Amino acid sequence: MRYLLIIYLLFTTNYFFGQSNVKDDFEGNGTISTWFGDDCGMNNTFSNPYQTGINKSITVLKYTDSGGQYANVRFDVPVNFDLSTHSTFSLKIYVPSSGITGDSPNQISLKLQDGTLGSPWATQSEIIKPITLNQWQIVTFDFANDNYINLDSASQPPTNRTDFNRVLLQVNGENNTNQVIAYIDDFLYDGTINVLPNPVFDNLIWSDEFDGNGAINTSKWFHQTRLPNGRSWYNGEIQHYTNRVDNSSVSGGFLKITAKKETFTDQGRTKQYTSARLNSKFAFTYGKVEVRAKLPTGHGTWPAIWMLGKNITEPGGYWASTYGTTGWPTCGEIDIMEHWGRNQNYVQSAMHTPSSSGSTVNHGGRVIGTVSSEFHIYTLEWSSEKMVFKVDGIEHYTYQPETQDSSTWPFDTDQYLLLNIAIESSIASSFTESSMEIDYVRVYQESTTSVSDIDNLKKIVVYPNPVKDRVAIQIPSNIIGAKATLYSLLGNKIQSFIQNEVKKEYNFSSLKKGMYILKFEKNGKILNYKMLKI
Repeated sequence: MRYLLIIYLLFTTNYFFGQSNVKDDFEGNGTISTWFGDDCGMNNTFSNPYQTGINKSITVLKYTDSGGQYANVRFDVPVNFDLSTHSTFSLKIYVPSSGITGDSPNQISLKLQDGTLGSPWATQSEIIKPITLNQWQIVTFDFANDNYINLDSASQPPTNRTDFNRVLLQVNGENNTNQVIAYIDDFLYDGTINVLPNPVFDNLIWSDEFDGNGAINTSKWFHQTRLPNGRSWYNGEIQHYTNRVDNSSVSGGFLKITAKKETFTDQGRTKQYTSARLNSKFAFTYGKVEVRAKLPTGHGTWPAIWMLGKNITEPGGYWASTYGTTGWPTCGEIDIMEHWGRNQNYVQSAMHTPSSSGSTVNHGGRVIGTVSSEFHIYTLEWSSEKMVFKVDGIEHYTYQPETQDSSTWPFDTDQYLLLNIAIESSIASSFTESSMEIDYVRVYQESTTSVSDIDNLKKIVVYPNPVKDRVAIQIPSNIIGAKATLYSLLGNKIQSFIQNEVKKEYNFSSLKKGMYILKFEKNGKILNYKMLKI
């Protein structure tokens, strides 16, 4: 009974797993929001140029390989595939002969990868199928029965694995510079994936609409101007940040952060460029951030919308003097949007943690042709399980490490917002000034009405939690015989058992370290716990 004196529950929110299809008809009825083109052109809202035969749909995905060596289109799913029960993918494809150069075989390959790896192709499994030109056809890829190729010969058969969360499609092979145009439609996986419901962030808790004219609202923002090492900023940046209205001001409902070419002396240092870096005087844990912004131009400009742990020790930051206890990257960094003028139309989101920082492997982005000529909405959805990044409602990157610990997930404490434009040493000599314009910054969290009823959770006791080897589970007598299922945080089933006693011990010594969800089912009722294995 002594464990009962030290037990604590990591979470008291109910988790209900749902089932989600993996499909896309490219007409707004799909569940795939993360299509991305690698080394190729991709348009997933393209008008079907061949409305004939088995496919008379209006919209398709257009794939354009203009000679890229590894050209493919891909998407990620939030929960890994379980190929032991459902192993087949299918799609329709049309490849016109007029769009092909070279003598590569006419084929399409489907590759499954682990998108969480730094080299996601290292353990991929692939099926290659022949195609016929100039007609729509259905192609299926069955990883239980078709011939497959494991890039790593030591890998298990695909049906024995649960580490695949990425699908790639490649037409006419790789390692060539041939050109291919293809049209793809009606992608479908024959199973479903277990998904946790996304939290509903519908309660606006903080915002700035940038009304008024002149200086920024200093009750909401702090100008960070101090050179952190007394000489310069990090990453070889060459600007001074100032608190002048020349570099940050509000007008007509917009905030303008302006980078300028000018000689400016501050803190005993003279630099040739100025800009602004704003810290929010507001910090929070979990929620949705929306920022509507138009980005600057100029080779060497580096605008960002991002977040840092409130506990960072960075000299000169708003929170550092009172809350600073932790250095970077242990404090955690969330890059909602980064843009480099040397790669004009590409925006990126990234995560920096002790496990991967600096040139982090945890990033994703997309090409948007109007980032500097039109406003776009940059969004982060931050829950206890994952970070989801979107532009204009379209997801381009999700960070959801299967093992959450201090190395991979320093994101269960407050973070604050930063807005800035840095200047790289490669700034174009012709650059004079450019601005990032921001229409609004809004932060939402869950309403109290959207939080699940937690009363029933108090009836189950799991101890000790965190668990090292053995764990005891005590349940009310009226749910004896409940089925218990242990899931990874990504929704992959680990094991199931029947709790046929009020109190029973289980040996979890073989589990990897990390978070797990323990789900109880009885008479249509579901109770869940989040459990930490150490």
